[in-house]
Amino acid sequence: MKTKDLSHLSPLQFRVTQQNGTEPAFQNEYHDNKKEGLYVDIVDGTPLFTSKDKFDSGCGWPSFSKPINPDLVVEKKDYSHRMFRIEIRSKEADSHLGHVFDDGPRALGGLRYCINSASLKFIPLEELEAAGYGEYLKLFK
Repeated sequence: MKTKDLSHLSPLQFRVTQQNGTEPAFQNEYHDNKKEGLYVDIVDGTPLFTSKDKFDSGCGWPSFSKPINPDLVVEKKDYSHRMFRIEIRSKEADSHLGHVFDDGPRALGGLRYCINSASLKFIPLEELEAAGYGEYLKLFK
């Protein structure tokens, strides 16, 4: 079994990704980020979402209409907090990302992937090539 290197994570990033935590609404790094780019798993760098699919849902966390590749995220039933939700985890690193809800914009497919900023690293569009994500430039044309 491959071990994850978690030494680069801040205490908040560790709590969110490894202990199913949630960061404060509106007090996180990317909820109002309007720049173009790629959002990758903070643990292993797997590309998960693009700014093209990000929208302002007003919930205080980054919201996306869909992942880049649905096969890179896993949905799990979550009955915590006395409610039923669908948890979203990254497939490879098994990072807790957030939850998906069916109250997203109908024009974008109706889903709202409500994701913790602490589970993501943002790679600006102009840095994709240098950061090793050049193959994803086509998603922004």
